[in-house]
Amino acid sequence: MAFTRKRKSESVSAVDEATTPAKRAARSPASTPATPAAGEKRGRGRPRKYPQGSTPARPEGPKRGRGRPPKNPSVTATPKATPKAATKSTTPSSSSRGRGRPKKSTGQNGADESTPTLKPSVNTNDDTGPSYWLLKAEPESRMEKGKDVKFSIDDLRDAKEPEPWDGVRNPVARKHMQSMKKGDLAFFYHSNCRVPGIAGVMEIVQESSPDESALDPEHPYYDKKSTRDDPKWVVIHVEFRRKFDNLISLNELKSHADAKAPLEHLQTLKQTRLSVSAVSPGEWGFIMGLVKEGGDKESEENSSKANAEAENGDAEPSE
Repeated sequence: MAFTRKRKSESVSAVDEATTPAKRAARSPASTPATPAAGEKRGRGRPRKYPQGSTPARPEGPKRGRGRPPKNPSVTATPKATPKAATKSTTPSSSSRGRGRPKKSTGQNGADESTPTLKPSVNTNDDTGPSYWLLKAEPESRMEKGKDVKFSIDDLRDAKEPEPWDGVRNPVARKHMQSMKKGDLAFFYHSNCRVPGIAGVMEIVQESSPDESALDPEHPYYDKKSTRDDPKWVVIHVEFRRKFDNLISLNELKSHADAKAPLEHLQTLKQTRLSVSAVSPGEWGFIMGLVKEGGDKESEENSSKANAEAENGDAEPSE
């Protein structure tokens, strides 16, 4: 049995059969936009809604532009909500803490209360008491440019007049010496020897002045950059006050320099090559408590003034 093949135009697609009446009505010629005028060249894409050369009528009302439409001026503006920062307390709470660095709060006098208080220097004292220091010298013989630079606490005790503490060539040590006042006390520290440590106490009796040894070419610590018109280094004068019966060794000082220990911040243990360092009143009192008394009557007689000043705190600085 032969089958006759229908033409493409005579066949009905499955899509047309499945199309609902509403969709077919939407595709009717009445709803289809007007085609281009006769004779107009058909281009690619969607056909024109209006004939070429005609201008479409603009809808009534204000011209609509791109983006968000303007607000209607007839509508009353809604008041803005009160900022949260204005309703919060100026003091930040732990529960409402936000991200990032907290805001600085200002006190009643205009000072910034959030700024941390600076830690006082290690040698901050009031006006009624002396400042405390630690000075190093070499008690054993050492030749430097043909001269022996040995100087011990026994040499200071035998001196007939105030001894100049010269030869310091460190800027930090120089600054300490310039800060020393008459009446300040200092530990005499034996350095660069078999058993280094604190040997006794001395007193500053004359404040800083130009160091003449830096101008002498024959001196072991001569400095050609220092001149008489522009001296670079300074010297102080000290006197013997006390020699300890037993040396407070460096190892003993280090044993009290652990975290949160009394000598944790002792400068001479932090900057070991510094020959002149500061000592806080608390550190001074603790070190004086380490002194082990012996039977040296001569030392007790020579140290009576240092005992009164360091342990009782009754002495006042000289003027």
